[in-house]
Amino acid sequence: MPSAGEREFWQKGWQVKQKVQAAGEAFADRLIIGDSIAEMAKIPAESVDLVFADPPYNLQLGGDLTRPDGSHVDAVTDSWDRFQSFAEYDSFTRAWLTEARRLMKPDAGLWVIGTYHNIFRVGAMLQDLGFWVLNDIVWRKANPMPNFRGTRFTNAHETLIWAAKSQHARPVFNYRAMKSLNEDRQMRSDWVLPICSGAERLKVDGVKAHPTQKPEALLHRILLASSNEGDVVFDPFFGTGTTGAVAKRLGRRWLGIEREEKYARVAQARVSAVQPLPEAERVVTPEARSAPRVPFGALVETGMLDPGALLTDRKRRHRARVRADGSLALVGGPQSSRSGSIHQLGAAVQGLASCNGWTFWHVESKGSLVPLDQMRENYRARTSARPVG
Repeated sequence: MPSAGEREFWQKGWQVKQKVQAAGEAFADRLIIGDSIAEMAKIPAESVDLVFADPPYNLQLGGDLTRPDGSHVDAVTDSWDRFQSFAEYDSFTRAWLTEARRLMKPDAGLWVIGTYHNIFRVGAMLQDLGFWVLNDIVWRKANPMPNFRGTRFTNAHETLIWAAKSQHARPVFNYRAMKSLNEDRQMRSDWVLPICSGAERLKVDGVKAHPTQKPEALLHRILLASSNEGDVVFDPFFGTGTTGAVAKRLGRRWLGIEREEKYARVAQARVSAVQPLPEAERVVTPEARSAPRVPFGALVETGMLDPGALLTDRKRRHRARVRADGSLALVGGPQSSRSGSIHQLGAAVQGLASCNGWTFWHVESKGSLVPLDQMRENYRARTSARPVG
């Protein structure tokens, strides 16, 4: 039993944590107008679950761009993307990343997007500051802008870095949801998505509201992959509010900072008009590790699988009979006297150190083989089982 002093210590720690969380909640679902670094300093530490940052790229454009027919090409020539030197840009990058890391909860994740102009400098800075890089993602644009001067390859992609707050952090990754989004195949690190265009491109008086508006499809994938419903998603360079709009639609909380009032006005109106998806439509495929644990014996106890039932592998090379206590006994072959769990026998017949018996063993049903894993999912659906052990 803890002493009175220990109980008081932990109680005070819990109260401080609750106050910090409450202070952080006060900042959720808000757009703050002001300098990103200065405004971040006012937000309580460890108050956001995910950061998505689309910082200035420092494009270093030498002048106006024109098409071969002489028409003007919209490009980023605004003052917010101009820096006097790489040293100045590095100082800016270090400052906002330092503040972003302070705001992140221990297991929060961070995404930052850029081009060859800045992403390598940002990546080095991330590692210098203690972030742990998880992936770099290539967003390959399905409809990139041509290289009108014909002096270089067409810039057809941007790079995203996904990082954790530290090497020991465990950020959210909805792996199975990403497989579902990708026709039940692992999601790769090269994403083919169109740029923002057509009706999605926001305009004010017929002119683009922002030169670098990101497509909602990109943020949909990022937020679905690396956040959960109710999480606070923070964007320190809010622009026209793509992050907030997608977060609200998916049932996440959002927080944005934008320096330019002309963008902030557009963003606020945009996010305010978004309606969250109905709760049933926001549900994503759960991760196996978060599902309630089901012992194989539970299928036998509840009559879903009778003692004496014959199991086989997908290619029907091995057979085992179910026993009343949930163990298996091999049938036929040189190991016919062997018994054990679904995992032990699955490994034994394959000569492996380990095996997932739920996916290895199948049962015959109406002329086809059904994996035990499917029966386990049926059991969970029927019983809404609580975690065991």
